[in-house]
Amino acid sequence: MKRREFSLSAASAVAASALALPVATPALAQARQFKEGKDYRKLDKPLTPDAPAGKVDVIEFFWYACPHCNAFEPTLEAWIKAAPKELSIRRVPVAFNASFVPLQKLYYTLEGMGKVGELHARVFRAIHVEKVKLAKDEEIMAWIATQGVDVAKFKEIYSSFTVSNQVRRASQLQDAYGVEGVPSMGVAGRYYTDGTMAGSMSVVLQVVDQLAGVARKA
Repeated sequence: MKRREFSLSAASAVAASALALPVATPALAQARQFKEGKDYRKLDKPLTPDAPAGKVDVIEFFWYACPHCNAFEPTLEAWIKAAPKELSIRRVPVAFNASFVPLQKLYYTLEGMGKVGELHARVFRAIHVEKVKLAKDEEIMAWIATQGVDVAKFKEIYSSFTVSNQVRRASQLQDAYGVEGVPSMGVAGRYYTDGTMAGSMSVVLQVVDQLAGVARKA
């Protein structure tokens, strides 16, 4: 979903078809050499990767309310499980305007509580399948109360200085990578790619495989 595309209904057909995308594998990635300026771009100002020593930093930029991100999530999750151990993979929720911030805070609160594995896919399902409104703080709190979560603890973390800093850092990364749409991916603080550039999100994962290999050698 591009920065200005906030209508979900127009993308429903694309989202449905994207669910059938095949999972990218290293073998597939080696079948084609991807080109800078076409399939990905190199950042003008490289970033210091936020990954442990010996690991390649890989970021998925996403928005819970984006139908394309919802469609991509099962493919991404399968790819993460099969990814080389040298990759340090993380998700970064974007904010193209202030209305996105509650969903950013939702993700980082789940992360802070160790609940991403349990509830990340449920958030997507709530929004895109069950049509639950999760755009405001009070809507998020009401939904969380139905998920078997310690609501008091959730509220504490959601409103914390730590989560505020994580939201700020997410916006900085989004700007540094020049994110114009989601889902999209950053690699090693040096490279950016998305479905528009690569042609599809399954190909994006192949591009990421190639770029991560370049970064490991560097």
